[in-house]
Amino acid sequence: MSTTQTTESPRTRARESAVREVAQEVAAATALREAAAAGAFGTGSTRSGGVVPVAFAGGVPGGSADSDRATGFPPAGEIPTQELLQVFRPVFARIAARAVAREQDHELPFECFGWLNALRFGALTLPVARGGYGATLAQTVELLVELAAADSSVAHVYRSHLGFLASLGAGEADVWFPRIAAGETVGNAATERSGAALGTAATSLARSEQGGSWELNGTKYYSTGSIFSDWIQVTAQIPGQQARSHALVGSDWEGVEMVDDWDGFGQQLTGTGTTHFRGVVVPAENVRNRDGRSTQETAVFQLVLLSVEAGIAGAAATAAVDLVRARTRGFNTGNGAVTGEDPQVLQRVGELSAQAAAARAIVLQAAREVDAAVGVLGQEPRITDPEELTNACELAVAQAHVVVPGLVKDVTDGIFDVLGASAVSCSKALDRFWRNARTVATHNPVIYKARIVGDHRVNGTPMFGVNAIGEVRGSATS
Repeated sequence: MSTTQTTESPRTRARESAVREVAQEVAAATALREAAAAGAFGTGSTRSGGVVPVAFAGGVPGGSADSDRATGFPPAGEIPTQELLQVFRPVFARIAARAVAREQDHELPFECFGWLNALRFGALTLPVARGGYGATLAQTVELLVELAAADSSVAHVYRSHLGFLASLGAGEADVWFPRIAAGETVGNAATERSGAALGTAATSLARSEQGGSWELNGTKYYSTGSIFSDWIQVTAQIPGQQARSHALVGSDWEGVEMVDDWDGFGQQLTGTGTTHFRGVVVPAENVRNRDGRSTQETAVFQLVLLSVEAGIAGAAATAAVDLVRARTRGFNTGNGAVTGEDPQVLQRVGELSAQAAAARAIVLQAAREVDAAVGVLGQEPRITDPEELTNACELAVAQAHVVVPGLVKDVTDGIFDVLGASAVSCSKALDRFWRNARTVATHNPVIYKARIVGDHRVNGTPMFGVNAIGEVRGSATS
C-alpha cells in the first residue's frame, strides 16, 4: 500500500468519520479537560503518577520530600487516572473488538487512530493549560498498557509521538503544543538500510535553492506510525556536520511517499515500512539541529515499548484464563478433572497471571522514576544537569528492560502449557501474543542492557542517551 499526496489518504478519511462514531466519548473527554482547567479536581489529586518512588524519595539530589511538594510535582488538581480510564476505555473496547480480524486480514488500523485522535489521546501528557490532559508518564503508561492489551500495534505507534513530545524545549513547545492539542500526531523516520556508518544518516538535508528553506532527500525504513500521523520527524545529515539533525515534514507534503512493506512476523499493523523523501522542501523553522545529547527522550521511547509488552502479557494471561474456564476436555495424564479444576493447570495460570502483573508493575515504577526526574512536560526538568537527567531516566528504564521482556516471553509462551492442540488453531490467533512481544523486544536488544546498567552502577559510566544503528566501520559488511 502506498500513500501519496495526490489522493485523500485513509488517515484523512478515518479522521473525518471518527468524530461522528465516538461523539459521546469526545463529549466526555472535552468535559473532563474543561473540568480540569476549571480546577474541579482540587489540590489533593491521588493520581497513580503522584507517588514519589523510592529511588527519588528524597527528591532531587540534595532535596527532601517537603521540597518535592513545594515544587508542585506532580501537579496538584489534575485529572485522576480513573477519570482518564473512564473516558478512554470505551474506545479501547472498540479497538479490541476487531483486533484479531485486523491481524488476520492485514488491515491497517486507520479507524482506531481516527477514534483516538478525536479524543486527543496524543495530548495526554500536555499540560491542561495547554489543551492536554496533564497526565504524568505513569498515568500515560497505565493507559498504554490497556491500549496494548486491546491492540499492541496501535499502542506501539505512540512511541515516536510521545518521545518527540519529551524532547521539546520551551520554544518548540510553543509551536507544537497547539498542534498536538488539536489532535495532530508525530511519526518517525530514523533508520535506514543504506549502509550509513553507525551514528550517521545517508538521508541528506541541504540548503535549498529556494532561499531560507532546506531540501530533504533519502529513504527510510522502520518508519513506525508515520503512515497514521500528520507529521514525520526525519533523522538526516547536514553536509559538514557531525551530529544528526531532524526535519519535521508533513506526511502529505509533496515528495513524501510511504509504503506499507514491513515484513516482520509481529507488530504487522504498525505501518512500519519504507518512506521515500524526494526533494521535500522543509522550512527552516522545521529543522532541529541537535547536539547529540539526549535526556529523557530515548527513555520515553523505550518506556512506550515496555508498556506495549506489559499490555501484551496482560492480554495473553486473560486469554489463558478465559480459555481454561471454557475448556471441558482434559488429558488422561492429568489429575482426573476438567481443565478448569486441574490443580496443575490452575497453578500454571496463577504463574502466568503473576508474571503479567509483575511486568506491569515494573514498567509503572520505571515511569514514576522518570516522572520524578523530569517533572512537568514543557517546563525545566527537575534534574537540570543533562548527564544526571539522562542517567536517572535511562537507569530506571534500562533496569526494567532487563527484566520485563523475559516475563512477557514466559507468559506468551506459557499460555500453550494450559491448553490442548486446539490452542494452535489459526482462528484463535494466540500466536500473535508471542510474535508481537518478541518483535517489540528486538527494537533495543536486551542483551546489552544489563551490562550498561552494571557498568553505570559499578564504574559510574554515563548511560547511553542516544540510540543509533548503522554499519560498524572495519566490519566484514563495511
